[in-house]
Amino acid sequence: MEQIHSGPMAGRTVLVTGATGGIGKATALGLATMGARLAIIGRDRERTERAAREVRAAGGGQVDAFVADLSAQSEVRRLAAELLQSLSRIDVLINNAGGYWHTRHVTADGLEHTFAVNHLAPFLLTNLLLDRLKQSAPARVVTVASNVQSLGRIDFDDLQGERSYSGGTAYNQSKLANILFSYELSRRLPGTSVTANALHPGMVNTSWGAEDPALLQRLIVPFIRPFMKTPARGAATSIHLASAPELEQVTGRYFANSKPKRSSQRSYDEAAAARLWQVSADLVGLTTPTGR
Repeated sequence: MEQIHSGPMAGRTVLVTGATGGIGKATALGLATMGARLAIIGRDRERTERAAREVRAAGGGQVDAFVADLSAQSEVRRLAAELLQSLSRIDVLINNAGGYWHTRHVTADGLEHTFAVNHLAPFLLTNLLLDRLKQSAPARVVTVASNVQSLGRIDFDDLQGERSYSGGTAYNQSKLANILFSYELSRRLPGTSVTANALHPGMVNTSWGAEDPALLQRLIVPFIRPFMKTPARGAATSIHLASAPELEQVTGRYFANSKPKRSSQRSYDEAAAARLWQVSADLVGLTTPTGR
């Protein structure tokens, strides 16, 4: 007989991408203890199922594991289809998966890896799940960005870094894209009771960038690691945006330390946001993107 769980998130289904470790797993753990049903997504089956067991043990509720390589659009589409088949409702989508790669990699779709994983994957997944979010409203889309968005520029002439590539430049661009996407999504959802917000988690002690680190990162990180936030502290703002009752109607905002914060001047460029949306829709083959 299924247990009846209580808590401020009881009865709500939360989807977290990149939940096998770091901020993503800490976010899932925190929301599970609040009574939420969790659906966690990871790239590696063994790690994802292990994380699901940990989250299940912490919260005592239902936790479903889904496996997908978000760098491939075919995988994102397959994942979305599985989620829609398995989950009758999605109350919160947390776009947490992302990373840093020092050298330029190309995905199965021929796209630059950082832009594909950090921006195009959440863009496509959110759009594919949007009708279910609307049906579950009030619902929330939470996207994990970074304060380096203030250093980012959207280079529409070289989005894929084919002419010139820097790991830092690509990462900064992708984090600005996260915020432009969140703001534009909020503008495209009037009257739906689906909110879209972005956040900066802070400097968190995780394996971020470990697959392909820059030399400076390898030299400096060991020294600053003791001063970084724990994953649990880094997840606090994601959990707040997913669960705080007072944020039910708050949309199109950027948060840090669980408080609203003004993002960079470029992030408020509505023309750039609309252009990025259309370019992204073309790159992922989204024929019926949400209209304005």
